[in-house]
Amino acid sequence: RVLFRSLLPIFLEEADTLVPDTSAQLRAWIAAPNEAATRDALRRNLHTIKGSARMVGAMRLGELTHVMESRVIAVIEGHLAASGEVFGTLEAQLDRLADAVERLKHGDLSPIVEEAPAPLEAPVEPVLGQAPAATAADPLAAAQPVMRDSNALTLRVRADWVDRMVNQAGEVAIARSRIESEVFAFKRHVNELSEALVRLRGHIREVEIQAESQMQATFQAHGVAEQFDPLEFDRFTRFQEVTRFLAESVNDISTVQHILLARLGEADAALIQQTRLNRELQQDMLRVRMVPLNSVAERLYRTVRQTARDVEKRAQFDIQGGELEIDRSVLEKVTAPLEHLLRNALAHGIESPEARRAAGKTEFGEIVLSARQSGNEMMLTVKDDGAGLNYARIREKAEANGLLLPGAEPTETLLAQMIFAAGFSTAESVSQVAGRGVGMDVVKSEISALGGRIDIASTPGAGTSFNIYLPLTLAMTQAVMVQAARHDYALPTPLVQQVLELKPVELERAMVAGEVEWRGARYPFSYLPHLLGDTEAVHEVQRYNPVVLLQSGTSLAAVLVDVIEGTREIVVKNIGPQMARITGVVGATVRGDGRVMLILNPVPLALRWASLSRTAVERSAPAEAAELSAALQPPMVLVVDDSLTVRKITTRLLNREGFRVDSAKDGVDALEKMHDLIPDVVLLDVEMPRMDGFELARVMRSDERLKSVPIIMITSRTADKHRSHAMEIGVNVYLGKPYQEQQLLDAIAEQLGQEVPLPA
Repeated sequence: RVLFRSLLPIFLEEADTLVPDTSAQLRAWIAAPNEAATRDALRRNLHTIKGSARMVGAMRLGELTHVMESRVIAVIEGHLAASGEVFGTLEAQLDRLADAVERLKHGDLSPIVEEAPAPLEAPVEPVLGQAPAATAADPLAAAQPVMRDSNALTLRVRADWVDRMVNQAGEVAIARSRIESEVFAFKRHVNELSEALVRLRGHIREVEIQAESQMQATFQAHGVAEQFDPLEFDRFTRFQEVTRFLAESVNDISTVQHILLARLGEADAALIQQTRLNRELQQDMLRVRMVPLNSVAERLYRTVRQTARDVEKRAQFDIQGGELEIDRSVLEKVTAPLEHLLRNALAHGIESPEARRAAGKTEFGEIVLSARQSGNEMMLTVKDDGAGLNYARIREKAEANGLLLPGAEPTETLLAQMIFAAGFSTAESVSQVAGRGVGMDVVKSEISALGGRIDIASTPGAGTSFNIYLPLTLAMTQAVMVQAARHDYALPTPLVQQVLELKPVELERAMVAGEVEWRGARYPFSYLPHLLGDTEAVHEVQRYNPVVLLQSGTSLAAVLVDVIEGTREIVVKNIGPQMARITGVVGATVRGDGRVMLILNPVPLALRWASLSRTAVERSAPAEAAELSAALQPPMVLVVDDSLTVRKITTRLLNREGFRVDSAKDGVDALEKMHDLIPDVVLLDVEMPRMDGFELARVMRSDERLKSVPIIMITSRTADKHRSHAMEIGVNVYLGKPYQEQQLLDAIAEQLGQEVPLPA
């Protein structure tokens, strides 16, 4: 027993390589029955497995391998012909061999007996949604080679250690993101300091000029002063001295500012280098977790063989692109859906041999699993040459289940999506393989939980193709960062087709139509918070309103957001089983400041939103619905003042009171702002460069678009002649600086036609 416990791990490690290799050699021999090299290699592998199994005490396993070896030797010696019956027997025995090895990995010691060999138990078919036996003890879950170069040494390490190091690399990336945000904020503040220094230097220069012009030259009669001209011997007052001190202080601050800029540049360069090194480390760590698709090939071949025997059909299975490397965690979670698609292809797609002969097809059906990489996505395609989807049967079942209204004319794309509904099945009778209506809905939910999507393409009589799009890794991804209703979200970049910036008129047109057209395609239009359940959220109309065009498979959606912050590389975190099944949520990430941000796929949410019944107003009058949505917008106030301090203080006050606020530094800037977006109220200063307040008021009152916009003039010029001139040109309210906050709010409320609040 002690010897067995010490030798069994060695045998299982050897079997991880020998069993898949034996299966590949058997398939190669079946493809070329006269090829002696593959046949001899198969015999040698079986002989090695037999000896190793008997050494650890797995006598039944050794006997099974001995029987297989004897059958191969009989073919070599000419006692048996290399027929389909012999190959079928060898495949069945190989399945039993692989199943026995898997049971040994799970601690089932039934193959470890000393008694006479007996038939092994039939392998239990894995159930989708439940971890199969091969998943938990899969060799790729136990250890991975760090280097795959055939000439390099390899090291086997525990998978959980690799996962832990990848997570730690992700935490380093999050910490680096926080440093980047701090450096960015520091850079912004230094730039503001530079601008303030430029303004301060200009003001000091004006003060110096004024001081020099007022300098009084006095003639000193005592000493040798009579030798100097009065213009050559000036007397400096305390005022001139203070101005010189101020100028020197500004120069000192400027020196410090230049030092800060230089140090900031060095810190930025070091951060860029650290970012590059960190990205290389992450990529290398992720490469350790990458395994080829062929590592689960044996499981998939066994699934096809067992299912074909169960449904009494014949099929050939082939894997194309099996060398494509995939993240281990992605491969583990997608294997069960792939197995179900293969079983589904045999149960529903591939016809019986008689039906195929009658249709002019070969007796053996063909099922192909192909894999290829597209950007940072992987596409897996399960294709068969069977009868294709029975759209008439699907429609009949959908109407019976209440998924379709009688008399509706759905498209083939919509009918194809019906097979993903829970409890949906077109099988005539319930068997161990099909008819329960459980499976395809789980397949879609499993793939969605991985952040992927699935499409269907079917041709009657020619077959069906399932296209699965998955991320190459679940650890890192590129995402577009957006903000809506003051909440931050991340959208995976593979979903984003285009970002549009709509003017207010175009936005209103999209709201009325309920869709956005781009390059001939129509995208259903919706506001992101509405898709997430916040139906009371209202988008703040801006000069340019960002709309993200998304595509998931064949489904399209146009999602309105408030702000787009750009594209970033984010670390994907596990969101747990509670949220993993929520539609539209594909993961979460952590910002540099520690806040958790959801990673969304809004396309299924947008499709569900578009299919919901609209209110009576929306059904009867879309334009009225758009006007109602516009009426819910907070009032827009434009603050026009050349003082940065006044603009900031007023903007902060109005934001606190719930207004939408924009600002302009003079009249010309204000006219540019009002070219696309008409404010509800304008707060206007008088003395400004380029165009003063009086000129701007006259221009607004002569413009058909702007003449009805209320103008509240706020200025330090409180003389009656200024007030009278302002009223003559059409100013509604004239206030003096400094203003009382409540007085300003009352004036704005009065101009908006609202009830004037009482002072506190």
